[in-house]
Amino acid sequence: MKASRPQINQALSTEHAFICEALVAETDAIESVIRRITDNPSHAKHWTEAVDILENCSGHAVFSGMGKSGLIGAKISSTFSSIGQPSHVVHPAEAVHGDLGSIRRDDVVILMSYSGTTEEVLNLAAILRTDGIPCIGISKDDDTPLAKLCTVHLAIGSLSEACPLNLAPTASTTATLAIGDALGLALSRRRNFTADDFHKHHPGGMLGIGLRTITEIIRFKVGENLPVINDTTKVGEALTLARPAQGSRRAGAILLVNDSGNLTGIFTDGDLRRLVIDDSNPMERCIGEVATHNPRRLTSSSLVRDAKQLVAEYRVDEIPIVDEDNVPIGLIDVQDLIAMKVVTE
Repeated sequence: MKASRPQINQALSTEHAFICEALVAETDAIESVIRRITDNPSHAKHWTEAVDILENCSGHAVFSGMGKSGLIGAKISSTFSSIGQPSHVVHPAEAVHGDLGSIRRDDVVILMSYSGTTEEVLNLAAILRTDGIPCIGISKDDDTPLAKLCTVHLAIGSLSEACPLNLAPTASTTATLAIGDALGLALSRRRNFTADDFHKHHPGGMLGIGLRTITEIIRFKVGENLPVINDTTKVGEALTLARPAQGSRRAGAILLVNDSGNLTGIFTDGDLRRLVIDDSNPMERCIGEVATHNPRRLTSSSLVRDAKQLVAEYRVDEIPIVDEDNVPIGLIDVQDLIAMKVVTE
C-alpha cells in the first residue's frame, strides 16, 4: 500500500518549506523508479537480469562513475561488501589510464551516469564490452549511449533535480543510491544471507556486538559465580548460600529453581529491600513466595541485541539465561550491557 504523501504545512517559514520541497523531490525520484518496475514488465525483467548477473558473479562487483555518481558508487560498493559480495571502486578516467588491471574476467561492473553520456564512463563501458565483462548500467533511460553498451540497463527515469536550478545532482543521485541498495539487498536475499553471515562481516562496532550470542558475554555463570537456590528455601538461608567467595563480585540476583532444576523465579536486591521494609520476619519467609515469578528470560541462542530490547521495553536490570530445557545457565546484568555501551543508563 502506498504511503500518503505528507502535506507541507503552509505555516512553515520560507526556508523550511523549501527544505520540505527538496525532500519531496528526492522522494519523487525513488517513487519514479518504483513505478517503472511495477508498471512496466520489461523494466522489471531488467532488474531480474541484473540480479541474475550479480548472483553468478564469482569475483568482485566493481562500481564506477564520475563525480557525484562515483561517490554514490563508493557507498553502494561498501553496502555490497557488508552483505558478503566482495566489491571495490574504480575511477573511470583512471581505469583507461592503467587501472583496468583491477577489473578481472570474473567481475561484474556497475557503471553509473544519470545522463548516460559521460565520456569517461562510456570509454570504460566500450572496453569492457570488447573484453566480454558483464556490465550493469544505471542511467536515466534505456536509450542512452551507456544503456546500449551494457549487458543490462536499469533506467532511473527522467527526473527534476531537487536543486531549484535543476543542475546539482540531488534527486538523481538519491535514486541511483536507492537502486544500488535495492540491488545489493536483492542479491543477499537470493544468496540467503543470514544474520550470522552479517556478523562475520561486522565483527566490530555496535552491529557486531548486537549480533553476538548472549553466552559470549555472560559474566555470571551457574556453577561458577552465580547462585541457584531451590524456591522452597527460606530467605535467610538462601542469602547465606548465595554469599559470594571473598574478592569476587556478587550478582544482583539469585535464580530460583524447582526440584527439577527449572527456572521458576528471580530474587533481586529490589525484592529483598521491599521484603525487609514490608515484613516483620523477612528472613523466615520462603524465598519462592516473595520472589519475582516467571521472570523474562533469554535462551542460550539469544543475541545481545535481544537483551538490549528486553532492557529497553521492560526496564529489567537482571536477565536470566536458560538452556532449551529452561535450566538456568547464567545471568546478564544491565551494568554489563552499559559497560559494553549496548545500553545507556
